[in-house]
Amino acid sequence: MLPHSISQMTMKIATKLTAYSLLLFCSLSAQVSSAQVPKLPTRWTKAAMETPIPFPEYPRPQLERKDWLCLNGKWDYIGGKTAANALNPAKPIGFGAKAEKILVPYCPEAVLSGIERKQEINMWYKRSFEIPPTWKDKQVLLHFDAVDHDATIFVNGEKAGSHAGGYDAFSLDITSFLKQGNNTLIVAAHDPNDGRTPSGKNGPRGDYTFTSGIWQTVWMEPVSKNYIKNIRITPDLANSRLKLLVDAGTAEVFAAALDEKKVVAEVTGESGTAFYLPIENPKLWSPEHPFLYDLKLTLKDKNGHVTDQVSSYFGMREVKLGKVDGVVRPLLNGKFVMQVGLLDQGYWPDGILTAPTEEALKYDVEFTKKAGFNLIRKHMKTEPKRFYYWADKLGVMVWQDMPAIWYQHEDTVKNRTTYRKELKAIIDDQYNAPSIIAWVPFNENWGAFDVREITDWVKKYDPSRLVNGNSGFNNNPGYQKAAGDPGNGDFVDTHIYIGPNDASQPDDKRAASLGEFGGVGLFVRGHMWPVENNAYGYEPTKSALTDRYVLLMDQVEQLMKYKGLSVAVYTQTTDVEHEVNGLLTYDRAVEKMDVERVREVNKAVIEAGIKLNR
Repeated sequence: MLPHSISQMTMKIATKLTAYSLLLFCSLSAQVSSAQVPKLPTRWTKAAMETPIPFPEYPRPQLERKDWLCLNGKWDYIGGKTAANALNPAKPIGFGAKAEKILVPYCPEAVLSGIERKQEINMWYKRSFEIPPTWKDKQVLLHFDAVDHDATIFVNGEKAGSHAGGYDAFSLDITSFLKQGNNTLIVAAHDPNDGRTPSGKNGPRGDYTFTSGIWQTVWMEPVSKNYIKNIRITPDLANSRLKLLVDAGTAEVFAAALDEKKVVAEVTGESGTAFYLPIENPKLWSPEHPFLYDLKLTLKDKNGHVTDQVSSYFGMREVKLGKVDGVVRPLLNGKFVMQVGLLDQGYWPDGILTAPTEEALKYDVEFTKKAGFNLIRKHMKTEPKRFYYWADKLGVMVWQDMPAIWYQHEDTVKNRTTYRKELKAIIDDQYNAPSIIAWVPFNENWGAFDVREITDWVKKYDPSRLVNGNSGFNNNPGYQKAAGDPGNGDFVDTHIYIGPNDASQPDDKRAASLGEFGGVGLFVRGHMWPVENNAYGYEPTKSALTDRYVLLMDQVEQLMKYKGLSVAVYTQTTDVEHEVNGLLTYDRAVEKMDVERVREVNKAVIEAGIKLNR
């Protein structure tokens, strides 16, 4: 039963959803072990548990080939306290009868994996596969979209390669290790979760359940010996063109931009050297009109033979600072657009860092859009590329955080070097997404070091985006000295709970951002994580919580008009484990505010911001 203070409508909805969840999993519990009964199922949990191949969708929409093979599904698994050391092993271990079964790509701490064990450190995965006959005479690439943290790959008993970094994709050419018929793939993953590598909330000073090992899609694809390894796409609105840099050895590249399957521009360039695709009278990308051009790239050898073809897309948009009536503000395509956002931590009760399904991954972006927000601050983690695809396609701007390290002052040569390396890798990995408009290297001084230098480095490395060097520099953990306001980058950014009063104001070079505020909670029984729940403040009913949000946004509008505020990020999209301050419950089953009223006030604030351009 819900508390008497919850509205009757919320009570009816919650009761029905709770009953539905119980019915849904009564039948499922007969099929799985007790360890696989979810503490808090989502509407997608059952489908995720029962599918033979999770996430069958092509995982890399901006560099897509027609032929590929998904390796998600049931793998043999050995973990736990007695597992052999998986940090850079020279040889694979044997598996035998002691192996468990794990559902990849869900981490072993998640119920969806079938393991659900706390903080795995040494993890061993094994599966077999066969190369399709149509891949004969092709090179075979093996892709891992994310493995936390150190991964060593063995193919048919031989070491094929390794990678360090929990939030960026990596690939290996495994052609020389393959044989006809059945092949064996073994992955050794090691993740001490000790805060000495980027881990964000998924670390010793974080707030939530740890995760480890494989947590995004594993897949293969065939390519020719000469193929497109990577592309870098940068819109150039000032010159009505798209800058392209193609990594493909030495080869000729033919590029074509399409609008609704109609070719609107063509150009030939050389791989390894930047070239430009002219886009006359470009259709611009924005949250109101998220237009995307298709991009076709064809690689030819010196004899003119086609060796590779990939499909991609791009959005023509420009982000920079400028003055509007004397106030420094962020401009999208030359105009100020008030950024009204949600802090989105991307956690799930069933998959933890991994959404249960593609539909679920898309849902959070769709909900953000439906509720009238135009910005997501992706907090302390990255997402699969398909998340950014939906943000690109649906029209939601994204601030991308860098996951924090926690012990920046210990073993500084190693820990700080690791952070810098993985920061660059994450920027490279997500560079092409038009929805990403800002990078956030540090948050609230967590793991912060050399903040001015790193802020400048990010701005120089990617001048096409804004940089928020230390979001919420006014907050700081008590165990360290605050790095504070770096004084550079593109934002003066504070976090105020509950706020929004006393938010930062712009200076003569930077825009003002309220990087986090709000965080007002509502308890919804039957839809909360089984721990003590909390928030920065509370309201007793859905109606009262909505009233509070509307009031806060009315105050945001005043700060925008008269104090120069340009960004307001409300905490948060969903409840997350102990936190009950989401617009949605953790299981995404109950909308805790009146979404229509939320959309109306968000729209009013954004439209009031647009009027400031006149």
